[in-house]
Amino acid sequence: MTVTRREFCHSIGLLSLLGTVGCKEILDLLPKGVAQRPRLDGQAPGGEQWSLVEHVLRRCSYGPVPGDRLLVEEQEGIDPFIASQLAPDSIDDTLCERTIRSIERIHRPRRELYSEDPRMLLHDLVRARILRAVYSRRQLKEIMVDTWSDHFNIAWSKGNCRWLKIADEQEVIRPNALGKFRNLVRGSATSPAMLIYLDGHDNKVVNPGDRPNENYGRELLELHTLGVDGGYSQRDVFEAARCLSGWTYGHSFGHVSEVAFDPARHDDGAKDILGTRIPAGGGADDLERLLDIICSHPSTARHVSRRLVRTFVDDPAPEGVLGAAERSFRETDGDITSVVATILAHEDFRTARGTLFKRPFRFVVSSLRVTDADTDGGPTLQNVLRRMGQAPYEYPTPDGYPLEAAPWHASLLWRWNFAVDLCRGELEGTSVDIDSLSRRCGGEAASIRHILGRAPTDEEARQLSGPDALSLALCTPAFQWH
Repeated sequence: MTVTRREFCHSIGLLSLLGTVGCKEILDLLPKGVAQRPRLDGQAPGGEQWSLVEHVLRRCSYGPVPGDRLLVEEQEGIDPFIASQLAPDSIDDTLCERTIRSIERIHRPRRELYSEDPRMLLHDLVRARILRAVYSRRQLKEIMVDTWSDHFNIAWSKGNCRWLKIADEQEVIRPNALGKFRNLVRGSATSPAMLIYLDGHDNKVVNPGDRPNENYGRELLELHTLGVDGGYSQRDVFEAARCLSGWTYGHSFGHVSEVAFDPARHDDGAKDILGTRIPAGGGADDLERLLDIICSHPSTARHVSRRLVRTFVDDPAPEGVLGAAERSFRETDGDITSVVATILAHEDFRTARGTLFKRPFRFVVSSLRVTDADTDGGPTLQNVLRRMGQAPYEYPTPDGYPLEAAPWHASLLWRWNFAVDLCRGELEGTSVDIDSLSRRCGGEAASIRHILGRAPTDEEARQLSGPDALSLALCTPAFQWH
């Protein structure tokens, strides 16, 4: 058995307490995780349509676990629930965070990552992503992490991204998921993993006649900010690349993959971007001027708002809620929390029920939540996602996994196989206590209503019977949408 340095020091610390406290007190000090989460009784809905509570739980979280509906209806209410989810730091998520902290590799400093097998780093990063999505009480934040991970997609497999994607997730995506959009773009632009993935580290202008590498500049405008229809030209791409030249990363004593600006590699001449002139001699500030211009542009407000509306409301984005989200983006200088709050308060959101097809990650996670499954998020579950076509951090191109429903229809057979294996206990590292779930929901028929979020239709009721009733409920068309 291998003992990590942290585990050894923790054990020594516990032993030092034995002289002053008893064994029971020592046990009380040991970390607890999601295995100790409360197992609440469920409230199975009885109506023929999804209630507003059901709708909100399915859009603002990865789906209800037993007890969630009662919590929202009787203790919080819809608006307080949404408000708390939009302020994730106010939510006690101790059990989940203790579990995540036990995945030691993803918390190591960059300089230690290069000694690790990158396949194990990927495994641990995906495992943490799954466990947070399934068990975190900060569900809306996890949905936003998923959104921005696609919006600023980095394929794990390219070069040093295999080691540095962890830093991008921990330092850029998660801290800024509900913050200012400009801060998110700024963090991404200077992320070592993004500099590698889109060749920003090769963007240099050293000699007369050198042309900057335009790869990142193009994706910054097309995907991250203005959008493909955002009104920029090829000249704007070129000028953006000039602004970005000189940013790179490297290794020095005591520092690994540190990002820095090298003035010797920067085009320091005057630039014109989207009709705004950036004077010569700006150096590193050219990046800040560029971000000021593009993040405050009306096209960015529309492009980012459209993605958020497609995430929470419908695809294509309805014009009413899209317009409201755009105004919120402009009026708050791209405050993501304010934009999402505007979307969730809009009538278009509250009436668009069951209009979004679950991508594989959401389907798997919502299945685990609705059955209150225990999972380690390990290789078996990760291979399930890989077979369905949505393994986190493995999409090869910068546009990220598609939001549209059509590309995911081919994964239906794999979904059905997963649902059957889950409920039969045939997934290594994952289990469901069907009898306990049934008791907590009020019987098998109530468990079906819990999974569907409503009473089954007559046809569904005829089909959803027998020993595989719960797995069949997970396979229904109704469960594939949210």
